[in-house]
Amino acid sequence: MRSTHRDRSLEVIRRFGYLQLDTVSIAGARSHSIVLLSRIPGIGPELGEELLRPGEPIFEYWGHEVSWIPLELFSYFEFRRKEFRKHPWWGNVIAANRKLGREILARIRSEGPLKSSDWEGPGSKGWWDLKPAKRVLAAYWSSGELAVRERRNFQRIYDLSERVIPSAHLEMKSSPEESLRVLLLLALQGHGWAQTGTLANTWRLRNRPQQIAHALQTLVDDGSIVRCALVENGKRVPGWIRSGDLEPASELAARRLRRDRGTLLSPFDPLIWDRARVQRLFGFEQVLEIFKPAPARIYGYYCLPVLAGDRLVGRVDLKADRKSKQLNLLSAHLEESLNGRDSKAAASRAMQTALERYAKSLRLTLHAPSRRGRRVFE
Repeated sequence: MRSTHRDRSLEVIRRFGYLQLDTVSIAGARSHSIVLLSRIPGIGPELGEELLRPGEPIFEYWGHEVSWIPLELFSYFEFRRKEFRKHPWWGNVIAANRKLGREILARIRSEGPLKSSDWEGPGSKGWWDLKPAKRVLAAYWSSGELAVRERRNFQRIYDLSERVIPSAHLEMKSSPEESLRVLLLLALQGHGWAQTGTLANTWRLRNRPQQIAHALQTLVDDGSIVRCALVENGKRVPGWIRSGDLEPASELAARRLRRDRGTLLSPFDPLIWDRARVQRLFGFEQVLEIFKPAPARIYGYYCLPVLAGDRLVGRVDLKADRKSKQLNLLSAHLEESLNGRDSKAAASRAMQTALERYAKSLRLTLHAPSRRGRRVFE
């Protein structure tokens, strides 16, 4: 069963082309595990932490953000590895630390895989005050000299790329033009319908509008995609869809989906990280309030939206307590736009279903305080 769950997890990654990573685990699992929990019944949160292992068909790199990506896409990020020889945040950190860089590569070559904490030196005071060794390691990873072999307790274990990435993928060459076509088409596979900006942001494709426009036109010319406008308030919003998705999209539009089944989504789920798109397609304001002071938060620290059928009907803020084996519901909000008693009742049932399913996946007991004898999500 575990191998089946692993296979299905890898299918999810291939479906979207990436699985975005995030460190926050207050809800009982990190984002990448929540994405899998929402789609694969019966798996536990530990599987999402263990996917990147030697021999697995994924690698870690910059996608939309830091992500696990199918190994068959490795060659299509060669243009980014070349660009990132000068680190996007810190500049040419390798050139500024040549002696340290040589020592790092030599030590990994002789000792084997190492993590940043294996280098002695003063610790980091925060994300933007990283010690030099950690910056150089990250820069070598971004430019391709190093690769992440695996993660332990969510810490990266770095190794030489030739000892992590199979030689067939290291030797494969892809032009920037081909890479853009492949990545844009894959982004559209994950989104269904999308505007150009969403497709570009899926892979952090910035400052290249002409190249993107040319790649999309090439995909139109070869029949892979078609222009497809979304009608919003009487106005046409231009976008794209894969040619093969037109018929399934029409069938879905005609089908009445059940709304009483619910699942929780990570705030970084592939479905909802593009907040403007979520507002347009679902009429749902996706907000992330981690960086707000507590009194300024409307919904909570780390809210998980509730998906019911084809609608986002609410959100919950959760905190897992492993010692007491409880999943504490801190707050729950149904969407104010829900119309009618039956609609709100269905959304409430979906929220309860989603919470119970999620708690079961974490092997925790759901603790939902009541108000005047009623559950907070009713």
